[in-house]
Formats: sequence, C-alpha cells, structure tokens
Amino acid sequence: MVVMDRAVSVMYAWAFLWLILVVCWLPWVSGNAEGDALNALKSNLADPNNVLQSWDPTLVNPCTWFHVTCNSDNSVTRVDLGNANLTGPLVTQLGQLPNLQYLELYSNNISGRIPYELGNLTNLVSLDLYLNKLDGPIPDTLSRLLKLRFLRLNNNTLMGQIPVSLTNVESLQVLDLSNNNLTGPIPVNGSFSLFTPISFANNPLDKPPPSPPPRLTPPSTASSPVGNSATGAIAGGVAAGAALLFAAPAIALAWWRRRKPQDHFFDVPAEEDPEVHLGQLKRFSLRELQVATDNFSNKNILGRGGFGKVYKGRLADGSLVAVKRLKEERTQGGELQFQTEVEMISMAVHRNLLRLRGFCMTPTERLLVYPFMFNGSVASCLRDRPETQAPLDWPIRQQIALGSARGLAYLHDHCDPKIIHRDVKAANILLDEEFEAVVGDFGLAKLMDYKDTHVTTAVRGTIGHIAPEYLSTGKSSEKTDVFGYGVMLLELITGQRAFDLARLANDDDVMLLDWVKGLLKEKRLENLVDADMKGNYVDEEVEQLIQVALLCTQGSPMERPKMSEVVRMLEGDGLAERWEEWQKEEMFRQEFNHTHNPHNDWIIADSTSNIRPDELSGPR
Repeated sequence: MVVMDRAVSVMYAWAFLWLILVVCWLPWVSGNAEGDALNALKSNLADPNNVLQSWDPTLVNPCTWFHVTCNSDNSVTRVDLGNANLTGPLVTQLGQLPNLQYLELYSNNISGRIPYELGNLTNLVSLDLYLNKLDGPIPDTLSRLLKLRFLRLNNNTLMGQIPVSLTNVESLQVLDLSNNNLTGPIPVNGSFSLFTPISFANNPLDKPPPSPPPRLTPPSTASSPVGNSATGAIAGGVAAGAALLFAAPAIALAWWRRRKPQDHFFDVPAEEDPEVHLGQLKRFSLRELQVATDNFSNKNILGRGGFGKVYKGRLADGSLVAVKRLKEERTQGGELQFQTEVEMISMAVHRNLLRLRGFCMTPTERLLVYPFMFNGSVASCLRDRPETQAPLDWPIRQQIALGSARGLAYLHDHCDPKIIHRDVKAANILLDEEFEAVVGDFGLAKLMDYKDTHVTTAVRGTIGHIAPEYLSTGKSSEKTDVFGYGVMLLELITGQRAFDLARLANDDDVMLLDWVKGLLKEKRLENLVDADMKGNYVDEEVEQLIQVALLCTQGSPMERPKMSEVVRMLEGDGLAERWEEWQKEEMFRQEFNHTHNPHNDWIIADSTSNIRPDELSGPR
C-alpha cells in the first residue's frame, strides 16, 4: 500500500513538472513561430545589402532583429523593409503574425503573387507593397482586414479584377492601385466611394459611367409672345436700369477693397466650383470654419508661423481640428497655385505626416483643415509643457526621432515631385495621442521636381535650423532638410532651443549646434542631456543619437546622409560603419590642415571638424 502511494505521488509530481514545462514552453513556441515565419521570408529573398543579417533564427523571438518591432508581449507588430533592395517572392508564412500592424515592403524587387494568407493578419493597419514586381490578382482575402487604413499596391504588374469585397473595409482611408494591369469595373460603393480616379490611374479598367447632367428647370411658357413683346421690352429696360443702380455701389466697394485689403470674410457661391476636384479632401465652406473657430477668435489661436495663424476648431460632428489660415497673397494665378499645392499635400499620405483633412478657398481666403494633435508639438512638450504634464521620457524621444525621420524620408523618396520641407524643427513635429511623431507644414514648402538637384528661392526657415549652403546661396535640397533634422535631434536630446540669446549670459554659443560642439570638445557629454529626464536614459543610446545628429549637420551637403539612410541608422543598421568612416576622414582632414596651414588656427572649420573623433565614442 505504501509503495502504491509513493508511485501515485511520483506520478503526480511528474505530471506537475510536465505542466510547468508546458506552461513555460508555450510562449517560447509562440514567439518562435513568428521568428520562423520571418526567417522563411529571409530564406526566400536575396539580400545583397545584408539588411537581414541580424535575423538570427536561433534566438527565442525576433524582437531583437533590425527592422522588426514588437509589443510588450514580444509579439511582432511591425516589419519595416522598405527600399532595402530585396529580391524574390513573398511567403505564405507571413500570415502567421497575428499581431502585425504594419507590413512595409515597398520599393524592392519582390516578385510573384501576393499571398492569400495575408488575409489572416486581422490587426493589420498598413500594407505597403508598392514599387515592386508583384503579379497575379489582388487577393479577395484582404477584405478580412477590417482595421486596414493604408493599402498601397501601386507600380506592380497585378492583373485581374479589383475584388468588390474590398469595399467592405470601412476603415480604409488611403488606396492606391495605380500603374498595374488591372481590368474590369471600378467598384464605387462602400469605402471605395471616397476614392478618385487617381487611385486607379494607368490600368486598363472600365471607365465608370458618367454622372447624369443636372436637371434644368424648363422656362415658363409665355401665353402670347407677340402680345407681350412690348411689355417684355419695358420690363427688360427697367430690370437693366435697376441692375446698374445696384451694381454701381458694389463696383465702388470692390474697387475700394482692392486698394485697401481688410481682415474680413466673404463666403461666395464660387466656393462650390464643381470644376475643382481634389481627391478625398472635404471642401469646407467658410461659414463652417467660422462657426468651428468662433469666428477665428484669438482665444483659439494655437500658433503663428511664416505661413499664417493656426486656430483650434470644433466641427459640427464634434471632431476637433486645426485650421491654418494662410496669409493672403494677392497674386495673379494664386487660385491655381493653391489648388496645385493642396492636391500635392493630399497625395502625400504617411502615418508620420500630418494628413490634410480639407480646405476652403474663396476670392479672399485660403484655409487648410488638419486633424487636431492632442499632445501639441515636440517644442511645446520640451519647453512649454504645464507642470502637471510629465516630460518626454527617453523611449518616447527615440520614437519621435525615428518617426519624424520616416516621414521626411517619404517626402524625399516617395513623392513625385519630391517635397522639400525647408523648415524642419521641433515646432513642426507634432505628437498624436500615442506620442507618435507627425511631420507638419511640409505641404506649404516648395515642391521640387525629381529631375532638379536644387531649387533657388527666397530663404525660408528658422534661425538655428537653416543649413549653411541654403543661407548663403538660397539653394535648398533634401540635404537641407537633413541638416534641420539633425538640429531637431539635438533639441530632443538637450531640451534646448536651436537659437537662444539667453545662453549668452553664460558665455555660451547662441546656436545650439555650436553649443553642443563646444561641450563635446570639453568632454562634458553629461551636460548635454535634458535635465528633465533626471538621468533616466541609456548613455550608449544618447551617444548614438548624437552621432546621427552630427552626421546630419556636416557643413558639406554631399557628406550628409539621405533621410532613408538616417532611418536605417536609427534602426541600428549602418551607424557604426558610417561613424567610423567619418572618423577616418576627419582625422585625415585635421592632419592635412595642420600640415598645410600650421598657423591658421583662426580658420573656423565647417561641419563637426572642431571635435576630435575620439571625443565621442562609437557604439559600445
């Protein structure tokens, strides 16, 4: 009996041990399943640039891999492999990432068909497969993605009809199926009713049926044309005289207003011009925006800038918006220019760009309507936050750095013509409810055609953020934005303004970039970091972000990285190599200058050449 009891006890002990092992093993299996799925993708793709070098299948989960983002449960939520020069087909295992929200595989050489298994990614928000070599049909299983907001499959060789079931994805905000070989009818119901022909351009699709012409009210028939001719002539003369009598004051008033523009609003029937078609944008009436902003009350002003004032408003449906009232410029052809700029803004859609919600245009007013950003700008969170609001912690600052870089990279590499911001600074980086960075004011800058290397205009920007070549020559390029972005990174790290006369009180440089260089030269790295973080940051990560900032703010625009390269460096790919390369070049430059100009210590070197490379170590 005792032996039997012991045997039962041993069995229970083994069963309990197995239960513990199973409970501990299941999360490992789940995490490893996602790693297996991504490793299958890696095995199927040619990777000449070794972008996927860190994807080690022996690790428990892929959360430490470059270009992969996980949530707090170590489940994959993002795969960012855009513009990575990958070649090969996709794999069905991608459907085994249940919490994936963003699948970014644009601008590669990916071929083959879009796997039907992508319909299993029910948490997917964005699917970007554009600029590849994909063929075959669009899977109808994508209609299961009820959280999908961005679907961009343009510039492939997709064939077949557009699945009608996609119109049931009510969350869809951006759709681009252009430049494929799609055939058949264009669905016009459901969520597709929001989209214009731009979303389907350059496909052999059936033309949608034309809209019926507006009904005309038939003129009332005269009882006797001959008998009423004299009466009609008299009535016509009286009407003409009355019209002239009333028109004279109106003409005089218009002439007076042309001489002296006033700060008034006029809502006119021309606002409803049916010839203006600007995509999915809502065209607001001036009256709507007057009501929303309490007649543009000063108490609703959110900010002022070089383009005009921004007002907080509440629309009739209760949603909050930011209304930018542009400064009035009475130039010939201004209406067409405004429409062109608005159309360009509406076509630049990215999660890290401030999306234009609508516009208003009258003969005297130009207004743009954006979603309201509840957390304001990075500048306000760094320097003007209320005492009740917690300061930005280090992980959020890193998130802001990466998100804003992605937004700028999209403007430079994926807009045609490319968009140069020309005023990148902390005040123009806004923060949504989750403190995700959203680049604002980009659409109001000059548009630069992709064939041009620069554009010469009047200098527009903010002191402290303006690149030296732009300030001296007026020539801007995407490298001008890179410089401003580098200064913005220093704002994030230090919490300081890019230009601050108050620093003169401590005999410091007024320019943030020069102030940072001075502290690095004196090996006072700890004095750089914003005191609001109270030491809660990782030294190595701060050093790496400073390295990126210094690479971005080099004096020569040719030596600065592209924003797409900045994104990769922030994701942990290529920073060490780029920094080491800069160190070697800098050492050579200093030795050359010392040899050929031994007595010219007064020469102010450009870029970061006044900092010895060994004063800021590489990644440890």
